[in-house]
Amino acid sequence: LSGGLFVLASCQNKASDSRSFTEGSTKVVIDESFKPIVEDQLQVFEAQYPTAKIEPVYKSENELLNLFLSDSIRVAVISRTLKPEESKYYENKKINIRVKRFAIDAIALITHKSVTDSTITVAEVIEVLQGKPGRFKTLVFDNPNSSTVSYLKQLASVKELPSTGVYGLKSNPEVIRYVHDHPGTVGVVGVNWMKQPDPDLVPFVNNLRTLGVKNLPGKPGSDDFYKPTQSNIALKVYPFTRNLYIMNGQGGPGLGSGFAAFLYGEQGQRIVLKSGLLPDSLPPREIRIKK
Repeated sequence: LSGGLFVLASCQNKASDSRSFTEGSTKVVIDESFKPIVEDQLQVFEAQYPTAKIEPVYKSENELLNLFLSDSIRVAVISRTLKPEESKYYENKKINIRVKRFAIDAIALITHKSVTDSTITVAEVIEVLQGKPGRFKTLVFDNPNSSTVSYLKQLASVKELPSTGVYGLKSNPEVIRYVHDHPGTVGVVGVNWMKQPDPDLVPFVNNLRTLGVKNLPGKPGSDDFYKPTQSNIALKVYPFTRNLYIMNGQGGPGLGSGFAAFLYGEQGQRIVLKSGLLPDSLPPREIRIKK
């Protein structure tokens, strides 16, 4: 148990469930791209605190923001911070939104193992997103309202994706299945889905490969093709990375605050490290020397 969470929990021993850091129930809305890592965190948190019940609600980024900004769910796991105009609801209620990064994620480009090409450049990805002819003709992503699509639009400096060559499905698992069944297509998924797939996805993932990516000239990672490994994310040579934040608008003590403290505490950071993503702060290593 991290020191910060221990202090919080100790101060709330006699609090009602709704104000307790480790008891009661609450909902957390989560970007669907990050489902595997958040499920790992929830499993350990609830095992450690049996009287705590967190109901995860997995949504696309746009749907997530609608729920969070309408006060339907006050705790969210998201890949970006709020824009000034988005914060007004909570500001009007004089509630300070607490935002904390707990991990760094990577967006993986995947294809079928039967495809001989194992690399792609950021320039080629941008060409497809801008509707220009290129080596890779089909790019498949999870959901038109997802954080992944927002990331891609910003990357290519486009407001709308082209009507051909770029296709949206409904979820990361659908992308994995589609790329498996349609060799020659390139899928865009959160790397956590490739490192920790659901059991029913394992046979599909085993027949896919993650592409190495070369960045634009003059940028870090432009000297070679890099895969979304933990070390490449840490060295900032893999081009497609994004932050994971826990965003809390509860306005005071509560289970959402307890879960947030767990995520960026030592135990939560170790879970991130084990998942293959990059933790916000590397947990200390304990070395025991036997005499």
